[in-house]
Amino acid sequence: MAEGLLGRKRGMTQIFSSKGQVVPVTVLEVGPCFVTQIRTNEKEGYSAIQLGFEETRRLNKAERGHLKRTPSLKHLREVRTTQLDKYEIGQKLNAALFSVGELVDVTGISKGKGTAGVVKRHHFHGGPKTHGQSDRWRRPGSSSATTTPGRVLKGTRRAGRMGAERVTVSNLEVIQVDPERNLVTVRGAVPGPKSGLIFVKKARKQPKAKK
Repeated sequence: MAEGLLGRKRGMTQIFSSKGQVVPVTVLEVGPCFVTQIRTNEKEGYSAIQLGFEETRRLNKAERGHLKRTPSLKHLREVRTTQLDKYEIGQKLNAALFSVGELVDVTGISKGKGTAGVVKRHHFHGGPKTHGQSDRWRRPGSSSATTTPGRVLKGTRRAGRMGAERVTVSNLEVIQVDPERNLVTVRGAVPGPKSGLIFVKKARKQPKAKK
């Protein structure tokens, strides 16, 4: 089956385990997603399905033509798979894809922080607060040599835009699954704000078993 689904982050809460321990969790609304296109090795050179999520009325003529066999969907995402015979255009997929106890990877866009200095962005500890220091407390300090190379090297950590980047958190444990409401609860935090678009897929790197 498909390796993942599109969805929305609905927020964080906590639940109690059977041992009475508090478990911080994030509630994700995944799906329903529709299969909007099937890509084959013969035609495109690789095998994948295209998933659509979240119905909308605002589509242009080309988008309506592409989605003529499915509802009008706002977000599209390709998912690689080798089991194309299990899918057909218009097929509906929901949270039943996941099961309690398995590990998943969650991808989202992190919260944007705007322009940030080096202390906030790169965790610089700043300059000294004493010994004549007057305005260097949260400054980056020296960034390069003078004559050689005579410039600031690429990749040097400086102030700049922080956040609003694609982030993947790996190996989050699925705590609860509610296929009727398309809800999946995972242990821990997920990138992005509430209602942010996310992609949940089965974990790619399984942790090594403890000896």
